[in-house]
Amino acid sequence: MTELPTNHNAIEVVDFRKVYGSTLAAAGISFSLPAGTVGALVGPNGAGKTTTIRALCGIIRPTSGMLRVAGLDVQTEPLKVKQVVAYVPDDPPLFETLTVWEHLRFIASAYEVEDYQQRGAELLTQLNLDSKRNALASELSRGMRQKVAIACAYLHNPAVLFFDEPLSGLDPAAIRLLKRTMVERAERGATVLVSSHLLALVEDICRHLIVLRHGKCLFSGTVELARESYAESGSLEDVFFRVTEEEDVG
Repeated sequence: MTELPTNHNAIEVVDFRKVYGSTLAAAGISFSLPAGTVGALVGPNGAGKTTTIRALCGIIRPTSGMLRVAGLDVQTEPLKVKQVVAYVPDDPPLFETLTVWEHLRFIASAYEVEDYQQRGAELLTQLNLDSKRNALASELSRGMRQKVAIACAYLHNPAVLFFDEPLSGLDPAAIRLLKRTMVERAERGATVLVSSHLLALVEDICRHLIVLRHGKCLFSGTVELARESYAESGSLEDVFFRVTEEEDVG
């Protein structure tokens, strides 16, 4: 994993714009996320969350703006960015005819993970996938598929992890497990950005909040600052509604 100093911004987005035909998906979004932090990227449908994450991963090209991940420019160094990040979408596209272990072996080959057998075995145990080691992806439930994608994402120890609605399809025990692994990754120096509608499920692990709406960033900062500014004794949901209400009034 690429080591970044804790005072370094692992993610930097400056005036990011993305236009699809006549649709403006991102209208000048700017925010940053420090290294070793779990951040929540929140907003209603159509806010620009998935567009932003996919651009940060180098999957789509921005129309304009600057995006940096782990100190790398996404537009000029896309291959290097892909080497140090992992992306788990809300419905991971697994290879239906590969087993769980074959997925890990494939990822190990793609990222040149030499000790993948030990790492892979540890991940299967950690994510309660031991019994599914030889199961085909086509045989797995939605929640199991999600956990396989998470194991693949963790295998090469990425510096930055992106999760887009990762809690969908997971039962309460799996949600608790996933949140614990996110915190553990951040404690070891990785940076985690979680996009989710379920603020109540992520507020206990997130230290940084980014609020998007209509392709704009309405707030970016620590959870403590968000509460001080908008809802001192409230939940992140209270903060979110206060932030978006101010935009409506403005």
